[in-house]
Amino acid sequence: MPGAIINALMFTSGLDEMKRREFLRYAAATTAGTVLSLRSAYAGASAPDPFYANGFPDLEGRQVDLTAFLGKPLVLNFWATWCAPCVKEMPDLDALHKKHGHVGFVGLAVDTAVNVEKFTKKVRVSYPLLIGGHGGIKLMRALGNKQGGLPFTVVFDKHGKVARQLLGQIKPAELDKIIVGMS
Repeated sequence: MPGAIINALMFTSGLDEMKRREFLRYAAATTAGTVLSLRSAYAGASAPDPFYANGFPDLEGRQVDLTAFLGKPLVLNFWATWCAPCVKEMPDLDALHKKHGHVGFVGLAVDTAVNVEKFTKKVRVSYPLLIGGHGGIKLMRALGNKQGGLPFTVVFDKHGKVARQLLGQIKPAELDKIIVGMS
């Protein structure tokens, strides 16, 4: 809507001052209702965690925007191919992913795409693996993992708010209980 108003303003720049003022009053009056209806649509809903502004490449190099996971809970697992507890918990995360189809699961590798590609030839999971690279450490810290240790799992609610943070290898029963409690 604002783009249309700007285009119209540019078109009317040749009109005399009185007509432009009338046009601006009309435009302001008609868009005010739109702005108010947008505000009421989002009333009570808070913005998701800033982490959702990120996007990461998958193993094919396609960018995956995390906003695609809004509207349902998300289990985000930071991991690396060289991290033994990370590798050990992956089958448990995969089983929980298969059990809870209504929940998004993402493995964000604090590693290189080359290492992850080699790794997936040995260990397969059904949830998407994205590449965070070494910048993933900074992201983990922003999400509450001040030590930067791996593995680190963050559970977001359906609105994109941090619900739980789990440092270290997950306990499947505990994570299952968290997920069930959010449903």
